[in-house]
Amino acid sequence: MAGDRKELEIVYEDDEVVGVVKPAGLPTANAAAGAHSVYTALRNRPPGGRFVGIVSRLDAAVSGIVVVAKTSGAAAALAEQFRRRSIEKGYLAVVERRFPAPVGTWVDWHDMVLRRPNERRSELVRRPGGGAVTQSIHPEDEDGEADSDGGATGRPLPASARARVLRRAGEVSLVELRPATGRRHQLRLQLSARGCPIVGDRLYGARLPLGDGIALHARRLRFAHPRTAAIVELEAPLPAIWQRRFPALFAGEGDPGV
Repeated sequence: MAGDRKELEIVYEDDEVVGVVKPAGLPTANAAAGAHSVYTALRNRPPGGRFVGIVSRLDAAVSGIVVVAKTSGAAAALAEQFRRRSIEKGYLAVVERRFPAPVGTWVDWHDMVLRRPNERRSELVRRPGGGAVTQSIHPEDEDGEADSDGGATGRPLPASARARVLRRAGEVSLVELRPATGRRHQLRLQLSARGCPIVGDRLYGARLPLGDGIALHARRLRFAHPRTAAIVELEAPLPAIWQRRFPALFAGEGDPGV
């Protein structure tokens, strides 16, 4: 994929599924006519005309792992795993300001997200009997944003995730995220609501720029193979721009992992 097209890296493939690393700036699907996307890149691979089942998406501005089905049966099986929330997802984000928890401490977020038709932004709304932003801290826990909720519903939907800060450097923090749900812009919104917008995410209040994407990366995806049920775990390396842009955050520490 030459020229000014974003490069798509295939990290896993068999007869049923293909796992790719999507760069920031490349849509997963539903791009404008003639525009490049994960869907068109896979559809147009020789010999062309392949079945491409998009079962989950990342926002165009987000980088990282995307799993795509190569048969209708695999698409149905993977979609069911996403629906049951049995697929494990791990994200990393570089956020502005100081993340509101001690380093290494998991926090649980239980919010309600509203997506209105024809609006770019999603929003947090108040839960019955409580505020919009809720958080519980688990200091002894040792367990270590594209969109799977379809179109706008016009009603608030539950949005849950776990998060912990891994490192801090000056005005930014490196945060690990494990969403349990997949609402539109969920992680972007949840971080912004807690005073820590993702670097580059002007839509949700970020001040610091980051090229043509935002500093949210789908680092890891773990699922049951749709035919064999064997566990498949896919990982995507961190975008190089993160280390160039925030050397103090990554200097001497190696790959933070998920």
